[in-house]
This record gives sequence, C-alpha cells and structure tokens, in this order.
Amino acid sequence: MPETPHLWMRHETRRSERRAPLVPEDAARLVRQGVAITVEESDRRVFPLEEYAAAGCRTVPAGSWTDAPGDAYVLGLKELPAEPARLEHRHIYFGHAYKGQDGAGELLDRFAAGGGALLDLEYLVDEDGRRLAAFGYWAGYVGAALALLHRRGMLKPPLRPLAKEELDALLREGADQDCRALVIGALGRCGRGACDALAAGGVEATRWDVEETRDLDRRALLGHDLLVNTVLTTRPVPPFLRREDLDTPGRRLSLVSDVTCDVTSQCNVLPVYDQVTDWDAPVRPLACDGPPAEVIAIDNLPSLLPAESSRAFSAELAPQLALLGGAGPAWRRALRSFETAAADNERESHVH
Repeated sequence: MPETPHLWMRHETRRSERRAPLVPEDAARLVRQGVAITVEESDRRVFPLEEYAAAGCRTVPAGSWTDAPGDAYVLGLKELPAEPARLEHRHIYFGHAYKGQDGAGELLDRFAAGGGALLDLEYLVDEDGRRLAAFGYWAGYVGAALALLHRRGMLKPPLRPLAKEELDALLREGADQDCRALVIGALGRCGRGACDALAAGGVEATRWDVEETRDLDRRALLGHDLLVNTVLTTRPVPPFLRREDLDTPGRRLSLVSDVTCDVTSQCNVLPVYDQVTDWDAPVRPLACDGPPAEVIAIDNLPSLLPAESSRAFSAELAPQLALLGGAGPAWRRALRSFETAAADNERESHVH
C-alpha cells in the first residue's frame, strides 16, 4: 500500500519572501484526495492562514517543522535556517546545492548528518528533463520589468510586492522607444515572460535562443542597451558576457538583468558579477572601463508578484504532490539527483 503523504508547509524565513509553494485552493483539493497537510503560521505569506484552515489543513506555529513527524515532507521555497545542523526530514524546496554553489557542501553535510533528503524542486523533472513546476514565466516577467523601470528612473527601493495590474500600470507610464533590449533564452517560459513584460512597457525585444547563442555575436549583444538573461544551464557552457566584454570600445550595453542568478555556480553564463542583489539594493554597478554598467540579480523575483506566481506554480506542483505517497517517477528522479550530489559531496570531503 502506498503511504498517505503528510505535507508540512513551513514559514519562509527570508524577509522578502511572500510566495507559497501550495495555495489554499490546491491544498483543499489535496486534502479531499486524502493528503494530510500542516501549514505553519507566517506573517509574510500572501495567503492568510485562515484560508488554509478552511481548506482542511492543520495549522501550527512558524518554525515548528523541526518537530514534525519523521514521515512528513517539509515543503518550502527558499533556503532553510542555519539550524538545526542535522536535517532529518525529507525537504522539498529549491536547495541550489548540486552545482557547486556557495554553501552547497555545508547543506549536503547537514542532510548526511541527519539522514534526511532533499527533493529539489529544480530537479523535479519529467523523463525528458523538463521541469514540472517552475516560477520561470513570472521570474522573467519581473526581471525584465524591473530593468525597464530602472532604465526609466522609476525603480524606487526598497521594493515591495505588487499585483500584476499595478506593475503593468507602472510599465505603461514611461516611454522608452529608443531602448534596444535583448532577451537570451526567449523561447523558454522565463524568456516568454521577459518578452511579455517588455512588450507591456512598449519595447519590442530582440529574441535569442539556442541557435543564436551557439555561435554568439558579441558585438551584436553589446549593441543593445539592456540584456535580460533567462538561460539556466546544468552544465558549464561558454559565457554569454565576460568581464573583458564590458571594456569593449563602443559598448552600448548598460544594464544586465540576470533572472537566473547562478552567480556562484560553475555553470554561470554571466561571470561579470559575484553577488546577487536584493529588494533593498536591487541594482549594483559592474566593474568596467568606459560607460557605467549595472546589474539586477534578485534570486526571488516572482515574490514581487506573490499571488499570481504562487497560483501558477501551485497549479503545476499540486498534482505531483498527490503522487508523493506512491513515489511517483518524478520524485524518484529527484531523489536520485540528491543521492548523486550527496555521494559526490562525500567523496570531495574525503579528498580534502
């Protein structure tokens, strides 16, 4: 008999995180299917706790996942707090720990110490390797929108969550007909979102994808004012923009919005900066000669549109969560990805 899954949705500790991986409407459907759901209190989540209670979820204090039953799947989005040092549960969230990112080894060590497992949402994929649940469209939309607003002098930090109607109204306020914008990865979900946001702001983007980046025209890239990168790769590839490119005479490019924020990874396609930006300081200068250049690299962009992005993500994730108890094939693949990364991390630890 397959186990009946017990989901435990935790409070997000990051101050700017307002999203939820599971929204109340989808939680209600899972409860009707026999899934037990516990939801932690949160003063940040865009959906009130009362809506989850009405959906049939049990509610508990924030941070109590550390005392959850051993068979619970702890569901979240962003990073775990630094304690406990031993992670005993099965965690479902974006761990960013399989490509050599900063802190990856320490996180995998915590799972090894506690005997838990990471079912990373980035690696919840179908048999062809396509992501089954992603915030990509809204990440691209917000990343491009912020870049356009900054270019127009309309970006006022600290940033705050909005509804899409508010963001679109801001995009329509300005006019930037001379803006040459380039979206790399334009055919993907994230790229489509970026192109839609630029169009909402009256800018028709140049659209590059696999064909255009196979033999990349750097002069053409540098001839744009604004670059939005939406390409996330799982293997190292030649970078799209290098530090020396920023010193090219005649460079027009002045603003980069890196939606993927793979900054500390070996797979980073934009090795021109070494630190993400955030809601308080969304834009930072890039080191370069000649005209100034800046970067936007916020790693939870969809949280600016928390309701819309959460509903879209939850609609994709909820059917997969219903399969947890029967160990659906996508979860088995996610577990194998974790086991491979954990084994590689253990070998690396022994080497050093």
